[in-house]
Amino acid sequence: MSHLLDTSGLPDELIPYSGKLSPRFYEVREKVIKFIQEDIIPAQAIYKQQQAQLLKTVDHPTKCPEPPIVNELRAVAKSRGLFNFFLPEVGRISVLEYSPIAELLGMFGLANVAMNCAAPDTGNMEVLAKYGTPEQKEKWLTPLLAGDIRSAFAMTEPGVASSDATNISTKFEYDAATDEYVVNGHKWYISGAIRPECKVFITLGKTRFDGPVHTQQSMLIVPRDAPGVQILRPLAVFGHEHDHAEIIFDNVRVPASNLLLGEGKGFEIAQGRLGPGRIHHCMRTIGAAELALASIIHRANTRRAFGKVLSQKDTIRQTIAEARIEITKNRQLCYLAACMADEKGFKAARNYIAMIKVSAPRMALKVVDDAIQVHGAHGISQDSRLAEMYMNLRTLRVADGPDIVHLNTIAKTELSKPPSFEGAIVSGTNDNIAKYGKYKHVEGTLMAPNGQYLSKM
Repeated sequence: MSHLLDTSGLPDELIPYSGKLSPRFYEVREKVIKFIQEDIIPAQAIYKQQQAQLLKTVDHPTKCPEPPIVNELRAVAKSRGLFNFFLPEVGRISVLEYSPIAELLGMFGLANVAMNCAAPDTGNMEVLAKYGTPEQKEKWLTPLLAGDIRSAFAMTEPGVASSDATNISTKFEYDAATDEYVVNGHKWYISGAIRPECKVFITLGKTRFDGPVHTQQSMLIVPRDAPGVQILRPLAVFGHEHDHAEIIFDNVRVPASNLLLGEGKGFEIAQGRLGPGRIHHCMRTIGAAELALASIIHRANTRRAFGKVLSQKDTIRQTIAEARIEITKNRQLCYLAACMADEKGFKAARNYIAMIKVSAPRMALKVVDDAIQVHGAHGISQDSRLAEMYMNLRTLRVADGPDIVHLNTIAKTELSKPPSFEGAIVSGTNDNIAKYGKYKHVEGTLMAPNGQYLSKM
């Protein structure tokens, strides 16, 4: 893992892309690595100590405020020119160039927060920067960019299959008498909504329930302290409560000026928001997999069982080798998706982003699972980070769209391609079917005649 923090050269996987890397990338990568080495790593123990003290002051862990060291690190990140680095106008680097840096942020989560590059704020800031009015930007984007507040993205609902965004059922009703929208809905697993620093929700709902399905959704800015916003409870992941909230919006009134872009534009905004967010998640996930592999190597070199150091056993070596192969494959797929986004845009890169969104969390989850096996009981204890990593990575296979949604995206692209002559040759034909003609009565229903596609008939 130390090679990723080496500024004297490029990691091997980046060498094929060296022609696409600007001088700015090398400058920024060195800055981030120095920030991690000089400020983040020494601060990690302080963060834990301060958090332990703050937890004693609240009645539930989700209400624990940020340790003071976080704001100190934010100030350092600002002084180093690394704050809000995810924004293109701040980072001034491509999606490809951001990839290996985001991987480092996945390895060092405190750096991610200190640089103001943590979800869901990043996606919300991108939405406000791209679609917000000057007034909306001044009220909400400015404090978010300053790190003074946090935010949440309120989309998922418990009563409908929210993986299909057209099912979202929260109502936005316009009241002409007061020039306000009245919000009624039920959301859950709204990440970050409980933390004390969260002050605003970017909320997806519907301003109409008829007409074209992709023009019914709209997005509203809803202050967390608006009357009628009821946070019902923190929601658990594998039995452990986190700052994911279940929320009721009961006749919540917000000014009509809080509407983003316009009525019927919610689906468009959501798709624009999720594209970059998904690939950023995958970049950070690869960093998590590197951490898990590093833990396997550490354990294998420090434990003996059945007469041998673990690192001398073939099964352990196989685990290490397969983890490295899978991490390298996924890193290259992530770079490919990033290149497509750079050169053709996020819409054109959709298929590759779907691939990496499925593949990277699966890969990282397998590496972490193998790491737990190598560590034994220690791997699932509170003394190891592996159990928490497993929990977070398993959640990611549902967040921002479950695997099956992305697999369907990939499959649709493949199935939309024209019939393949080569595919027909490899598939082969039983000539006796045509010779004896016993299936004429089901041609076009149960079987396709003359190599045609039933799906095209």
